[in-house]
Amino acid sequence: MKKLTISIATNDYDHFRDFKSGAVQAQGIEPIWLDHDIHEIFSRFAAKREWQVSEMSFAKFTAQVSQGDCDIIGLPVFPSRVFRLSSIYVNPGKGIRTPADLRGKRIGLPEWAQTAAVYTRGWLQHEIGVPLTDIDWVQAGTEDKGRTEKVALYLPNGLRLVRENEKTLSEMIVTGELDAVMCASTPSPYRSGDPRIKRLFDNPRAEEEACFKRTGVYPIMHIIAMRKDLLEAHPWVARNLLLAFEESKSRAMKRIFDGNVSRYPIPWMNDEVTRLKKLFNGDFYPYGMDANRTTLETFLGYCFEQGVAQKLLAPEDIFPDGLNPSVKT
Repeated sequence: MKKLTISIATNDYDHFRDFKSGAVQAQGIEPIWLDHDIHEIFSRFAAKREWQVSEMSFAKFTAQVSQGDCDIIGLPVFPSRVFRLSSIYVNPGKGIRTPADLRGKRIGLPEWAQTAAVYTRGWLQHEIGVPLTDIDWVQAGTEDKGRTEKVALYLPNGLRLVRENEKTLSEMIVTGELDAVMCASTPSPYRSGDPRIKRLFDNPRAEEEACFKRTGVYPIMHIIAMRKDLLEAHPWVARNLLLAFEESKSRAMKRIFDGNVSRYPIPWMNDEVTRLKKLFNGDFYPYGMDANRTTLETFLGYCFEQGVAQKLLAPEDIFPDGLNPSVKT
């Protein structure tokens, strides 16, 4: 049987390495891997569907899938997961000492539909009790002027969001035009040690771990999306791709858990891996729908109430039928 050629665009991840190298094979599939800057991957696939399978911002994926007869669907494979309470920065001269102090402030973000910002806004509203309508929101590029939204928005009544074309978030946070920013990439003034910007939390990791223990939410940043025309023509493709991604991840985890050799140049890594296994009850990078249901339902709910999604989606709405549960023998 001749293999089906499929184009796949993702960033470089160790948990994809064996699939990309050919050490792991997806049965019946000959993948053509494309490596681009992650923002180029997102924008080109979102706009033109230039390849068949793609890494995609989870927020933008959700926005598009919620708009009726969408031509893409997801695989429960998550290239990037990052806790995001470390991505909230404040101007220390604005009197912000606790998260509740963000009420009534002017807060910037790169895009309303940026996945990281969806999570931090949801945390602010549901965990801290600050309504999003109690904040003046400003959309602008973190380092470059003129950044725009990539998807349609359905903002809730009473929410105030303005676009700033001529200034950047990094400029406005240090001049005091913004009280705080929420952004996935670290602002350049913070990287350079500018005293006019600091993280909201002095120890964000402790806050993130406490939030995870309390809520069970392990933020998914990116998802694997595939064109529906591929799935309609070849229904077997979704599970075969999923199995290959899972095997590739399994091999990456075995490398991490191998305490006999130093595969990664990180001191005390084995101790940290042992601690993480306890924190996450074994698998600290799960794929699949059931293992991630709490995170998926929480994020999809945030997207709808924040106006990123046109309608409320369930996890079953964004993945093909038949992928869950996994086959048992």
